[in-house]
Amino acid sequence: MAGTTVNEDNVVYKTVRDAVNARGFDFTLDEVLAVGAGKEKLQAIRSVLALRNVADEKLAQEIFADFNQLLDNAYATLNVTEQPQAAELFKALHSKGIQVALNTGYSRQVAEMLVQKIGWKIGTDIDTLVTASDVPNNRPHPDMVLYAMQQLGIHDAKEVVKVGDSGIDIEEGKNSGCALSIGITTGAQTYEQLSDAHPDYVIDQLMELLDVLDHVNQ
Repeated sequence: MAGTTVNEDNVVYKTVRDAVNARGFDFTLDEVLAVGAGKEKLQAIRSVLALRNVADEKLAQEIFADFNQLLDNAYATLNVTEQPQAAELFKALHSKGIQVALNTGYSRQVAEMLVQKIGWKIGTDIDTLVTASDVPNNRPHPDMVLYAMQQLGIHDAKEVVKVGDSGIDIEEGKNSGCALSIGITTGAQTYEQLSDAHPDYVIDQLMELLDVLDHVNQ
């Protein structure tokens, strides 16, 4: 969601940074994005701490609790919008008979709040929403994609295209057996960082997905 279909000004990763740095660290936002983007947020905190060779689960859990409180406060006043042309893309995909699933490293509580703030309706604008708290294993494991497929009655991952703004999104798509795993540069990571995960395509805006699908179908 964040960075791909939702524009929330990286508030989640800024909050991860702030929660970790409150414990005496000095991580930059770029460091947080490089290792944490796309991950379930406790795992993102563990990955950030690992940059300083810190493997302290008690500390990670405490930071995660702080993070959740800070994020609740941030989202109470944050102006959340869709990424440019997201709703237009959803309509175009639906017109082609393609279902739309959003999946996210957010908890369900946070994800549903974002969807509500934007005004999207599950079952209308998007067909299903799968969150980190819905499955046993998070990215890069395939659980969220497989759960979305189950929700939508899709039995073959070769009928699925995964789009995301982080390398771990690309890994998730590949591990799920998706027909295509596509990076997008509107969010957490750069073209070069996305390319390290060997996506099938990298796009710069959502509507480019339609051209990719047309090209592949031809």
